Amino acid sequence: MRSVQIEARPYKWPYDGGIVPERTALMVIDMQTDFCGPGGYVARMGYDISLTARAIKPIRRLLDRVRRIEGFTVIHTREGHRPDLSDLPENKRWRSRLAGAEIGSRGPMGRILVRGEPGWDIVEELKPLEGEIVIDKPGKGSFYATDLDIILRSRGITHLILTGITTDVCVHTTMREANDRGYECLILEDCTGATDEGNHLAALKMVTMQGGVFGCVSSSEHVLKALEAF
Repeated sequence: MRSVQIEARPYKWPYDGGIVPERTALMVIDMQTDFCGPGGYVARMGYDISLTARAIKPIRRLLDRVRRIEGFTVIHTREGHRPDLSDLPENKRWRSRLAGAEIGSRGPMGRILVRGEPGWDIVEELKPLEGEIVIDKPGKGSFYATDLDIILRSRGITHLILTGITTDVCVHTTMREANDRGYECLILEDCTGATDEGNHLAALKMVTMQGGVFGCVSSSEHVLKALEAF
């Protein structure tokens, strides 16, 4: 099997040689109805969910391919709070109320951003398979108050391909957290989305500054082409 890198900017990814499936994880961040489905948190705030839902199809294509590669790890995350809201900071609740979609209040998809509710669950097209890791998190970043870091290190994973929503909030926070921990990160522009297109583009641009301050930017097309080697 030949060594292969992914076309990306500002450099071919990863920086340290070819892709090694056993050291790589595909992260699918917060692809929940609350963020990309009708009646969920984002929709209740009045945003256009097509800007986040558009990531579903390319992520699904990528998942279908990665799942056929031995040794490749798939990790899903879900943002949400305990039913008693004991892990919900008061200022976060206040801001959500100000935005018109108070966390914990009832909506068409159940209580907003509450674990176990229909809106909190991952959309049907991207449901985790048995054995795939699911990280439940109370905040924006996937490392905060979770066991993600120890799971990655115990599996010998050093490289992360990030997809999901939203580009500028949960995905970007996770990428920054991962970068500080030494993980080599790649974010995919067509497999991410934000509630504002300008924010999406700005978040991607930030990654490429200073020689790749947080990692690299690429697309599912480039990843799928590279994975033809496996």
